[in-house]
Amino acid sequence: MEEEDFISKTQRKRIAAEQQDVGAALVKLPLEQIEQMGLPEALLEAVLECKRLTTHEALRRQKQHIGKIMRNTDAAPIAAQLAALNAPSRKDTALFHLAEKWRQDMLDDAGKIDWFCAEFPGTSAAQLRSLVEQAKAERAAEKPPRKFRELFHVLNGIVNGQART
Repeated sequence: MEEEDFISKTQRKRIAAEQQDVGAALVKLPLEQIEQMGLPEALLEAVLECKRLTTHEALRRQKQHIGKIMRNTDAAPIAAQLAALNAPSRKDTALFHLAEKWRQDMLDDAGKIDWFCAEFPGTSAAQLRSLVEQAKAERAAEKPPRKFRELFHVLNGIVNGQART
């Protein structure tokens, strides 16, 4: 065996554990998502069997079996699909940043509240004004940022609610 091909026992165990973790994550997915992933037949059957089991020891053994099957398959595409399912979308991130920007704009200039209400109809300007004033008072008194966070949650809910419709 050449030195560059050598993989230590510790490294092999680490890889096997990572593959078993990917398999365990597959088991947690809803059935529709599992079927859409295009898994090899043996792996798909093992995952579906694991979802059927209920006892702790049977689940543990089946997850080990899934890990063994994954050693013979390329786990990188499966792990990438799982990461894509768990990662927030670009749209979600953009909406999050938009809500943060609106919060900062309102704290800098209270006139932005009217702009926000014009852009997002049905928004309570009185509620926003109250939260902005409370957040400013909170900041001036150097208190924990409870109202600052509450303002963000209200704005984020409005921005996300409008974007979903």
